[in-house]
Amino acid sequence: MRYLSTRGGAERLPFCDVLLAGLAPDGGLYVPETYPTLDLPRLRSVLAEQGYAAVAYEILSLFIDDIPADDLRGLCERAYTAEVFGDPAIVPVDELGGGLWLAHLSNGPTAAFKDLAMQFLGQVFEYELERRGERITILGATSGDTGSAAEYAMRGKPAVRVFMLSPAGRMSAFQQAQMFSIDDPHIVNIAVPGVFDDCQDLVKEVFADADFKARHAVGAVNSINVARLLAQVVYYVVSWLRVTTADDQLVSFCVPTGNFGNIHAGHIARQMGLPVARLVLATNENTVLNEFFATGVYRVRGAAETYETSSPSMDISKASNFERFVFDLVGRDQDVLRDLFGRQLASAGEFDLSGTAEYAAIPERYGFVSGTSTHADRVATIRKVAETYDVVIDPHTADGVAVAAGQMGAEPMIVLETALPVKFAATIVEALGHDPERPERFVGIEDLPRHVVELTGGVEQLKGIIEAHGA
Repeated sequence: MRYLSTRGGAERLPFCDVLLAGLAPDGGLYVPETYPTLDLPRLRSVLAEQGYAAVAYEILSLFIDDIPADDLRGLCERAYTAEVFGDPAIVPVDELGGGLWLAHLSNGPTAAFKDLAMQFLGQVFEYELERRGERITILGATSGDTGSAAEYAMRGKPAVRVFMLSPAGRMSAFQQAQMFSIDDPHIVNIAVPGVFDDCQDLVKEVFADADFKARHAVGAVNSINVARLLAQVVYYVVSWLRVTTADDQLVSFCVPTGNFGNIHAGHIARQMGLPVARLVLATNENTVLNEFFATGVYRVRGAAETYETSSPSMDISKASNFERFVFDLVGRDQDVLRDLFGRQLASAGEFDLSGTAEYAAIPERYGFVSGTSTHADRVATIRKVAETYDVVIDPHTADGVAVAAGQMGAEPMIVLETALPVKFAATIVEALGHDPERPERFVGIEDLPRHVVELTGGVEQLKGIIEAHGA
């Protein structure tokens, strides 16, 4: 298996090389050359007999052939344990009612779905760096959950330094406390004025400086790193296995998303043969992705047009992973992709595929449909789910449940949970009149000392911070 850049200007590389590289040198995103086919009957028996980690090995081994099989199996076994995730099922799935299911993805150390990929990344980064005798500087951007999941997965690993950018004041108090309370000399939190997209733009500027990137061995754990997406494919397959009884049984997934990473993993799973009827994309008031699937126009927004909402991890108006889907949509034509993202989007801030056959075929060929949710919808949905099913969900998951309600079909609909409610207590109090349950490990987290640097000088100051902390 080799990985190519969506923009066609980089050599094809094996998995471990793209793992450490992050963004391709031509500005594109790495994708696998082909999508392998899932052996669903085998995976069903593997899950029943051996559990989540074994299924992860079976799926990831289709994409990773430059790590010996026994070593890769060990990495999966260490990443996915009951001790780390608090449940031997790792991803339990419950039926709420009326064909609506909830996949619990938030049992990890930071109470967010990002842990499911990040725990594997922590293991494979440490393994590969030790094998090469190298160190790496992780540079990332977060709208809330990626940062803490990455930092918890990478802390205590001496070959890894983490510089994590987040939008100043845009995360919940709990999310900020999770990140900023980590006291590790190899982890540096950086608050950036603006929105998530400003943070991501800074990351891409650093990646574009080839000399600096090489000198400091800069890599990524954001979903621009294809390894993140491959690890996320696993929970789609496991969720499907837990809901179905036949190997051709269709389900649909509803996925709250702002950066198109979580749902793109579902796209990969579907391309690998997972029987998925529809991939229902749920956004909040920041509707860039819904606008594309509704109209064919993809128009990014600036900070002034990006709303601050009560589902802040989706306050994104420039979806970093969308390029990967469009690459498949245009038949993997790198010239067309380069024109759309490298010329039209860069110069005009938008492109329009509304009149194309490719756009018209999206629902049938790729299964995507979409919808949006507002703050009022979130509050009402949290209240309804609690009253009807005695389950408390977070605001992002509520976006998913609200949108799923308008997209129910004959097949089961699995909503992907994104985080535990404790991360967004203010909205839970508004909806239910009381604080959400707080796991013991999070008691008093907001009172811990904060470790964060404020960025006021753009990319040059960012490079200076990285320089000052060594590489």
